[in-house]
Amino acid sequence: MRMGCAALASVCLGLALTASAQSNSDFNCASTRANENRPAVVATTLGETPALVRIPARITHSPIVLWHGFGPPASEQALMEALPLDDVPAVKVYLGLPMFGSRAPAGGAKELARRQQQDLATLVFEPAVLGAAKELSAVVRALEEHGCLKRRERIGLFGFSAGGAAVLYALAERDVPIASAVTLNASTGLSASVKAYERATKGSYSWTDEARTLALRSDAAGRAKDIVKGHPPPALLIIHGNDDAMLTPEVASTLHRALQPLYYEAEAAQSLQLLLVPGMAHGWTNPGTLEAMRGAIGTWFGKYTGSSCESVGLRC
Repeated sequence: MRMGCAALASVCLGLALTASAQSNSDFNCASTRANENRPAVVATTLGETPALVRIPARITHSPIVLWHGFGPPASEQALMEALPLDDVPAVKVYLGLPMFGSRAPAGGAKELARRQQQDLATLVFEPAVLGAAKELSAVVRALEEHGCLKRRERIGLFGFSAGGAAVLYALAERDVPIASAVTLNASTGLSASVKAYERATKGSYSWTDEARTLALRSDAAGRAKDIVKGHPPPALLIIHGNDDAMLTPEVASTLHRALQPLYYEAEAAQSLQLLLVPGMAHGWTNPGTLEAMRGAIGTWFGKYTGSSCESVGLRC
């Protein structure tokens, strides 16, 4: 992603499905057929959220829900191609952010650029990022209805860039049970995204009282105590590129410093990790880093995303 979270006008807003994806609003994770070499991929809507559901032949772990960012990978499809996580025997659920793909505003990239120039906080960050996190409860209910998890089962959660901000906000809000989470080059809240916007545009954002309130609500470091409230707290892996020029690695280090003593107090120090990746910029899908990211993320979810597949009739 060349210009980070701020470069909304340059992102691709379309959603193209793979040849193997089947559109289906009435699928069931327990009965959808897949084989050992090729998971089944279902294009559907969960609540009001467009999604690609990747169902492996063997399922032993709870579902993993993933959010893309504002730049490549900037769609459910692109994120699934970059991060299939087929080594983790779990259903993977790739969600579209509000204002992207099939939910892009009329006018597409030009309209998004106009909105970010008018007010990045209330017209872009709040509806796209906080809006994504607010949709998560309905997504989880839909997954229950489709036989993909049982009630109150703890899911895994992944987010890149703006999607990472949605993950952190969801962790703080605690509307759904989350066992484990991974953020990758994540914005840690509105303030971090505003700084990225200012770097990209060489301009200055005009703060309002409403924007300041949003900044406090979305500040992951400021809401560290909310993130760690669970018993046990969610296992959190924070990955950030040392060469990320838009969302600098300091945002990840600051969040880690805020969380670390709280994880120690909760006797869960091992379930919080910060991984700063040398040579990795904001974009992480180049051949030099992609396989390493797949490995680190898959290992984390394999270790910390639990299993209760028998209770919902999945293929253990």
